[in-house]
Amino acid sequence: MIGETDNVTKGPHDPTLRPTSEQDLLVVTQLLGRVPKAAFDVVVRRRDGVPVVTRNAPFERDGTPMPTRYWLLPSARANDAIGRLEAGGGVRAVEADVSAEDIVVAHAAYARDRDAAIPPAWAGPRPSGGVGGTRQGTKCLHAHYAFFLAGGPDPVGRWVWERLAPKDRDEPIRRIGEESESP
Repeated sequence: MIGETDNVTKGPHDPTLRPTSEQDLLVVTQLLGRVPKAAFDVVVRRRDGVPVVTRNAPFERDGTPMPTRYWLLPSARANDAIGRLEAGGGVRAVEADVSAEDIVVAHAAYARDRDAAIPPAWAGPRPSGGVGGTRQGTKCLHAHYAFFLAGGPDPVGRWVWERLAPKDRDEPIRRIGEESESP
């Protein structure tokens, strides 16, 4: 059965994750076309309840470090539009428009969030870098957008959201733990 090991990992337990429902596991598995490699919870949903962003444990089930804490699922309306933005030079454009210092702050916030889920005494390998494992600059607009949608202080994610056509924006959305819709 898919759910028997859905939140079991050889790395340390992530106490920040809420239990994943069997329904969320099935939906996310269908959206990805595979069983997720790491334990996760859904942190952003469309109004109709469909998962948009997952928050991943810092380790895959086999213990491999997982640098991508927030994952934009294929259900996100923005996925294809962000791909077109990247293909059209979006990474270079965002690095010209958003200060390097602000990007560093976003990477640090992302790393703090992920690292808070790892016990201080953990002696094994750790994920590194900031958004999507990047150490500096911008690598993946999808990862920044996911962090932004999840409520992270990510100016690159906001930059992406501002450049999306209204029909491609993931709004209204619900962040888990918030009563109102965002962004």
